[in-house]
Amino acid sequence: MSDLKLLALDAEDLDILSAHLQDAVMKVGDVHWLAGERRLVLTLNRFVWETADGRRSRSFERRRAALSFARVTRVQSHRLNRDAADTVLELLAVRFTVGDAPSGVVEMIFAGGGELRVEVECLEAALGDLGTAWATGRCPAHEV
Repeated sequence: MSDLKLLALDAEDLDILSAHLQDAVMKVGDVHWLAGERRLVLTLNRFVWETADGRRSRSFERRRAALSFARVTRVQSHRLNRDAADTVLELLAVRFTVGDAPSGVVEMIFAGGGELRVEVECLEAALGDLGTAWATGRCPAHEV
């Protein structure tokens, strides 16, 4: 399978990125706010849902990936301890709410109630795989 490379320029595009990012895991220290560049970059291990295909298997895949947001004006966190860089986070969803168009707020929701809010002049997000996949025996599951 080839590396995933996606761009999001509106809420509908971001929904597609969110689907690919569901159940990605990362550490708090993998969040990088580059204030001088007005960019936020997150490195994470995403579950490869596109190959899981609802099958029951003993082997699934994860890939290292980068998620970046450009034109960022402000980053806020809620229930994420920036001093605990090794704390593992599980990303559940990413959504965009338009403010004074085209500006708005990107919300990243994590298991356990953590949240990252990213204010942007306009939505400009990119998701790209960084390397080869590796096998994992666990498929994320959620209570209905």
